[in-house]
Amino acid sequence: MRVISGNYRKMALKSLSKDTTRPTTDKIKESLFNMLGPYFNGEQVLDLYSGSGALAIEAVSRGAKKAVCVEKYFPALKIIQENIQLTKEEQKFVTLKQPAKKALLQLADDNATFDLVFLDPPYAKQTILQDIQQLLNLDLLTKESRIVCETDKSVELPEKIQTLQCIRQQNYGITKITIYRNEAEE
Repeated sequence: MRVISGNYRKMALKSLSKDTTRPTTDKIKESLFNMLGPYFNGEQVLDLYSGSGALAIEAVSRGAKKAVCVEKYFPALKIIQENIQLTKEEQKFVTLKQPAKKALLQLADDNATFDLVFLDPPYAKQTILQDIQQLLNLDLLTKESRIVCETDKSVELPEKIQTLQCIRQQNYGITKITIYRNEAEE
């Protein structure tokens, strides 16, 4: 697993050796970032089920200003922190060892908002719709936020969720990527 593009290009990332996390493959990650746009311009990123931190690190490598990595499993959090150290720009990352719902509440208390959100929970414990609802209810999204959902290909997500509109969906083997854009008015 490596960083595909940007400032950390070709940097090898660590991942857990056990089957406790399911890292996004380099092929899917490259396609995903091609769909989002190859580079960013100072966005705030939330990686809610961070695993190895690869998606957040890729986003910062491509120009995102800051990324919050949420992971409740301590061995995975250690891997995220080791990967962040490899960037030599630790100040651009925040790690939270908490379940997703608790982290979202804390981020709302901190008045955080995000331009890009990655939702890639374990396939067996998919809570994507609840997570999206909580992001909306807690006002954690900017008016043009994008949410990237990684699910099993059999999962059907709605075209529209309140102010969020599905703008892209793509299957990669057993994985489906769904991207929503917030179309909220000011």
